[in-house]
Amino acid sequence: MEKLWYVVNTYSGHEDKVMEKLTARAESMGFQDYIFRVIVPKEVELFRQPDGSMQPKMVKQKDGTMKPKEKNMFPGYVLVEMIMTDEAWYIVRNTPGVTGFIGSSGKGAKPTALMPQEIDKILANMGMSRLDADKELEVGTKVQIVDGPFNGMSGVIDSIDKDAARLNVLVDLFGQETPVELEMFQVSIQD
Repeated sequence: MEKLWYVVNTYSGHEDKVMEKLTARAESMGFQDYIFRVIVPKEVELFRQPDGSMQPKMVKQKDGTMKPKEKNMFPGYVLVEMIMTDEAWYIVRNTPGVTGFIGSSGKGAKPTALMPQEIDKILANMGMSRLDADKELEVGTKVQIVDGPFNGMSGVIDSIDKDAARLNVLVDLFGQETPVELEMFQVSIQD
């Protein structure tokens, strides 16, 4: 079984609480090997300056510091990266605030996962990748390029910039290893 991304429906306005509760339940029940990441897709709200440039709206926090104002990309929904076992499915469904999975016909049918290109677009808008750089990527890992001009080619990771979510991958071009700079969402791990 492989880990895939699923969309979970929640009560609107309770997305962050569901994320916290689901993460805590997975840890307390020992399911960290089945429920990996829980994400509330958010984007920073922008406004146009008089000079035409776009700037983030800022909000004051309780401690007086300023931070960019965020809004949910999909109100009422949370993304969960998980391995769909009966037990993991039960834990997610029975988390307080969860109303169900998207892509399930009900009647005990398990939901369908998001397609890699769907989750890649959502995570890329948030500056994230489907791949967990800390756990899955290291220099020397074989990857398949799934997006961009080198789509379909495979290569080996030469260097990783986790902060920028970028990789240098050595690909074989005309019989010569050539470094190519890619975003993390543009590759998948080759088995």
